[in-house]
Amino acid sequence: MKTHYFPSPKETNVLGTEQLRENFLLGGLFQTGQINARYTDLDRMIVGGVLPAGPIALPHYKATGTSFFLERREVGILNLSAPGVVNVAGKRYELGTLDCLYLGLGEKDISFENGQTGQAAFYFVSTPAHAKYPTTVLRRADVKTDPIGDVTKANRRRINKYIHPDGIKSCQLVLGFTEFEPGSVWNTMPPHTHSRRTEIYLYFDVADQMVVHLMGEPNATRHLIVRDREAVLSPAWSIHAGVGTASYRFVWAMGGDNQIFADMDPVAISELR
Repeated sequence: MKTHYFPSPKETNVLGTEQLRENFLLGGLFQTGQINARYTDLDRMIVGGVLPAGPIALPHYKATGTSFFLERREVGILNLSAPGVVNVAGKRYELGTLDCLYLGLGEKDISFENGQTGQAAFYFVSTPAHAKYPTTVLRRADVKTDPIGDVTKANRRRINKYIHPDGIKSCQLVLGFTEFEPGSVWNTMPPHTHSRRTEIYLYFDVADQMVVHLMGEPNATRHLIVRDREAVLSPAWSIHAGVGTASYRFVWAMGGDNQIFADMDPVAISELR
């Protein structure tokens, strides 16, 4: 498991394209028959992807400093594709497309496998935890949300919240995904930063198109070209917004001081440079 340490805002402002991508963009998370995980210094969040070929167990990673993965952690798992199964201590949890599973502190013997048809694609995000919350499944069909945004500004979208204070309970992890109404392609615009939390985006259902992800300090923005199932790491000082060349979805996950979804520092469009 590779560890990612982040440059400062000042250092980020002078990075070239490839250096910027190496520091902030995670590609290659989804490889058939593998579990690929990355450890970050964003509130010690771990992010990973699983494409099972057969049953595959979540390994112990030395980077956690513990004897098993969830000894002092929690994790949220979202299935991006065909139905699949997550096994936890001998119990099977069947996850359909865009179903979410939360596993709390102390859970052991975790493995992933495909369902009866198609290729499952499990995306997971883990944060440190200090208390145990119950294992919970939340089905896509049970997530209710109202659209926000303005169709005339091409940002009409639905924010689907899974792990949050009014949904699946957790210590600090917050997770969900955003999807767009036809004709809308802008996310999180106007943008904001999170001085008390950090965030990771995973763009998916991009197909052969792309997303232009805006990042960096508001007065010194940078950008990343993001493809399907690539993740962007967003420190507390960085904005995070994007626009796609076609329809797409993205998973957002946060860790930090609190779980208040609206805890953000807005940035006016007029401030961006």
